[in-house]
Amino acid sequence: MFIFWKKSVASTTRRCVISKDKTNINEAIRAREVRVVDDEGEQLGILDTAAALAAAEARGLDLVEVSPNSQPPVCRIMDYGKYKYQQSKRAAEAKKKQVRVEIKEVKLRPKTDEHDYQFKVKNARRFLGEGNKVKVTIMFRGREVTHPEFGRRILERVAEELKDIAQVESHPNMAGRFMSMVVAPLKK
Repeated sequence: MFIFWKKSVASTTRRCVISKDKTNINEAIRAREVRVVDDEGEQLGILDTAAALAAAEARGLDLVEVSPNSQPPVCRIMDYGKYKYQQSKRAAEAKKKQVRVEIKEVKLRPKTDEHDYQFKVKNARRFLGEGNKVKVTIMFRGREVTHPEFGRRILERVAEELKDIAQVESHPNMAGRFMSMVVAPLKK
């Protein structure tokens, strides 16, 4: 939200911004005196707020309160719009570099045939190569649930085949008719 204040000298305008992040700018600064840092980073010392505003206006910049809790508050002379733009660019760049790890799932049955089993392990290997975690699930149907050791054997076999690129993050456990374990890529 921008509020424009007209000044009597010439036709220059000075803006008083009440920003969403609660940063006080120009006339919104309520302290009587402030410690001022100019746009080159040099200390101007402790000045009256009106004098600090005049110094900022003489340079055609804004007076921004950067540390409101110190005694006296610290203000910096800068172009606030440019500062906010650079902050948003830095945040976007950091977000772009952020890696999101997803959990991919591979489902098997106790009676899964050898070729299908190898195909599923190949997919799990590909998912791990992409940097994702893999949840390997054994689905039991009907009376198969009475023999969970078959499912556990399959999960141990998968862990053994993937041990060169993955480590077991959560060991096999039963949840209803499903037995599952999570494997994560090895840290480099």
